Amino acid sequence: MKLDKKIFWDVDYDNLDWEKYAHWVIVRVFERGDVDDIRQVRRHYGDDEVKTALLNAKHIRYNRLHLAAAVIDEPINNFRCYSLQQSTPEHLRF
Repeated sequence: MKLDKKIFWDVDYDNLDWEKYAHWVIVRVFERGDVDDIRQVRRHYGDDEVKTALLNAKHIRYNRLHLAAAVIDEPINNFRCYSLQQSTPEHLRF
């Protein structure tokens, strides 16, 4: 699997264990990758693994959460990160 190294700017890309950290890789690609990167991750890990990783992620940026929901065909309220965000809303800003 060949992904854009910019997605993994903070880790050693060449020594990354793609299988051990599969869920982290999947979430990172959905948050920071482009369409081609997402396609590669889906081909490499399979849709079931991608779905499991995304639904159980503790955090996915809100704008990318909608993309993930569309790709795996799940409503956003089924995502763990969405439930966590709803249970700890931000303070009101005036």
